[in-house]
Amino acid sequence: MLKITGHHHISMITKNAHENHQFYHHILGLRRVKKTVNQDDPSMYHLFYGDLTGSPGTGLTFFELAHAGRTHRGTDAITRIGLLIPSFDSLMYWENRLDEFQIEHSEITTYGDTDAIYFEDPDGLRLVLLNNQDKPIPQEWTKWQDSSVEMAHQILGMGPVELTVSSLENAVKTIVQLFGYKERSKTETEAVFQVEEDQLQGQIIIVEQEGPKEKPGRGSVHHLAIRVNDKEELEQWEQRIKDFGFPIIKKADRYYFSSIYMKETHGIIVELATDGPGFTVDTAVEDLGTHLDLPPFLEERRQEIEEKLTPIE
Repeated sequence: MLKITGHHHISMITKNAHENHQFYHHILGLRRVKKTVNQDDPSMYHLFYGDLTGSPGTGLTFFELAHAGRTHRGTDAITRIGLLIPSFDSLMYWENRLDEFQIEHSEITTYGDTDAIYFEDPDGLRLVLLNNQDKPIPQEWTKWQDSSVEMAHQILGMGPVELTVSSLENAVKTIVQLFGYKERSKTETEAVFQVEEDQLQGQIIIVEQEGPKEKPGRGSVHHLAIRVNDKEELEQWEQRIKDFGFPIIKKADRYYFSSIYMKETHGIIVELATDGPGFTVDTAVEDLGTHLDLPPFLEERRQEIEEKLTPIE
């Protein structure tokens, strides 16, 4: 039986790769596991952050668009990303850490029924730190011992991802009937779905909102990728999506994983990505993210590509 096992990664737009690296690596303490380029437009960086090896479910990725304008917030978009931390003590640690780096944030409050701190990255991407409260997480998630954040309080991986849509009913149909998510709670204007009972990882929260659609810019989310086991399952998902009435807008071998892309009813891009082979396919664990990695089909253009990129460090 086909089953989505959680988030794989989520991809956003940043205006400045250097500032982005400073924030996610130095302040949030995530490991940059891959410094590469957008395979569809190698003139721009594509940065991947995550745990020790960038395990599926921990990946925050960013395309650098130096001329990106501001995002005009609205509906039919991915509007918030949850980041899981181990405990309530971790929330207090992060409250102090965000103060130390002069990052504006909320007081410790709640997100749904979970203790939380709200804040934004330098591009205006909305983030929320969430107390995971010892709920299960994927066994492959591994902390990074060289992080600037204390081991006991490191970000574990991605938690709930929030979608804001103009029609809750249409979004629910897709996530339940097509992808097989289970409903955790539902009101007239909001619904929470999960892949595994009593787990924050992999949750999707859908909020209905009237008004204009988002006009994306810096700090906007390009797409959410969800996990499938392997290429065989990916092919089965491709057929299932087509049978459900959605076209596949792109198929790609990204070297580090294989993917298919579709747009759900509101135009939000959803990628299905395989767990493997992973980021260590071309780099030793200890060297991840330290130099520009290119997939084999771009390697012969390395000099040309490097000359057009601005150094990040």
